[in-house]
Amino acid sequence: MNWTAIWSIYRFEMARFFRTLFQSFLSPVLSTSLYFVVFGAAIGSRIDQVDGIDYGAFIVPGLIMLSVMTQSISNASFGIYFPKFIGTIYELLSAPVNFLEIVLGYVGAAATKALFIGVVILGTSTLFVDITIAHPFAMVLFLVLTCLSFALMGFIIGIWAKNFEQLQLVPLLIVTPLVFLGGSFYSISMLPPIWQKITLFNPVVYLISGFRWSFFGASDVPVATSLMAIGFFTALCLAVIWWIFKTGWRIRS
Repeated sequence: MNWTAIWSIYRFEMARFFRTLFQSFLSPVLSTSLYFVVFGAAIGSRIDQVDGIDYGAFIVPGLIMLSVMTQSISNASFGIYFPKFIGTIYELLSAPVNFLEIVLGYVGAAATKALFIGVVILGTSTLFVDITIAHPFAMVLFLVLTCLSFALMGFIIGIWAKNFEQLQLVPLLIVTPLVFLGGSFYSISMLPPIWQKITLFNPVVYLISGFRWSFFGASDVPVATSLMAIGFFTALCLAVIWWIFKTGWRIRS
C-alpha cells in the first residue's frame, strides 16, 4: 500500500476544504438553524412528541443525516471530477498507485469533510434542544459509515458526470427527496400501513432509523437490519468503483 500517495491526495483535498473553512461551517450552521425554526418551532408547536421523544430533539438525527449524505456526495464527486475536467486525471492514472489508493485518498478526504459538518450540526443542535446520546459508540459508527458509503457514491457520480450540472443532479433530485421521505422529520409508524410498507423500499430509512436509535434507543427498523443495509451499500459502491477502474469507463475515454 502506497501510503505516501494516499496521504498526498488526502492532504491536497483537505487543503481545498480548509481554504473555505468559514463558508464550509457557516452554511450548515445557518441551514440547521433555519430547519429548527421551520420544523422545530412551527411544526413542533403542533407535534409535542414522537415515540415519547421531544419533536425538536427527534429531528436532530435526520438533520445530521441530510447534511452528511449530501456533503459526502458533493465533496467526493467534485474531488474526482475536477481532475477529469482539467485533464490531470491522466497523470494520476500513470503514477505508481492503484485504484484502491486513489479511492482511499479522495473518499477519505470527502468523508472527513462530511464528518466535520456532522459534528458542527450536532453542536449547533445543542443550542436549540437538549440532546442525550444513548449509544455514543453506535452513533459514531453510523456517522462514519454513512460518510464513507455516500462518499463512495459521490466518487462514482464524479466519474459518471460529464459536466458540473450533473454533479448536482443526484444529490438534489434523488438523495435529498429520499432523505425527506425516509423518516428524517417523522416516524414511519405515523404513516398509513400501506405507506409504511412502501417506505421500507427507501434505503435511506435504514440509515436514519439506525442513527436515531443511537440517540434515543428507538428505531423504525431493527438496528441489525440498518447495519446490514449500509454494509451492502458500501460493498456495492466498492464493486462499482473496482469495475470502473478495471474497464476505464468514463476515465480513459
